[in-house]
Amino acid sequence: MRIVIAEDDALLREGLVLLLTGEGFDVAAAVAEPDPFLAAVAEHRPDVAVVDVRMPPTHTDEGIRAAVTAKRTHPELAVLVLSAYVEQAFATDLLAEGTAGIGYLLKERVGKVEEFLDALNRVAEGGTAIDPDVVAQLFTRRRDPLDRLTGREREVLALMAEGLGNVGIAERLVVTEGAVHKHIRNIFAKLDLAQSDRTDRRVAAVLHYLGIGT
Repeated sequence: MRIVIAEDDALLREGLVLLLTGEGFDVAAAVAEPDPFLAAVAEHRPDVAVVDVRMPPTHTDEGIRAAVTAKRTHPELAVLVLSAYVEQAFATDLLAEGTAGIGYLLKERVGKVEEFLDALNRVAEGGTAIDPDVVAQLFTRRRDPLDRLTGREREVLALMAEGLGNVGIAERLVVTEGAVHKHIRNIFAKLDLAQSDRTDRRVAAVLHYLGIGT
């Protein structure tokens, strides 16, 4: 798997390079600014880009804007964004581009190597990996129809929003896959998500949960 890293903190950038190369990944480039990042994506055509939210010159939203630009220019690119703390607007900007091949993690997760690598691989495979703390804070922005859900159904939907499949949800909650399937059916019904050839109800439920595009 080929990866491009964009992180202006030299220590973290080099740490990511060492970690990922040590795990057998091909780190094609590791840069500190948005323009070199976009150039590296165009040159190396990586499978995944790992991008810091805040980058030079103003350290505000350059990283997230570069990530969105890269995703729009190269739709096949998976993007895993790292942030020092939860920034709802930036998470929403990224997720508004769609949920396939998208991840948003807090930097503290990098230290939890197994969780970080699991998220990276999930995103690379076209899935979603959203930090639980990000999910929790985004959830506070939307409730309404979600109030119809039971506590367990909210737990299931929160894990869906993190990007877990039915097996992963069952393992996390220590329940059967059949129970997870039943909860998901109930979620679709309570959120009025009818079966449609044009709409993935799982994606629609997650977007509704995060308050994006609804």
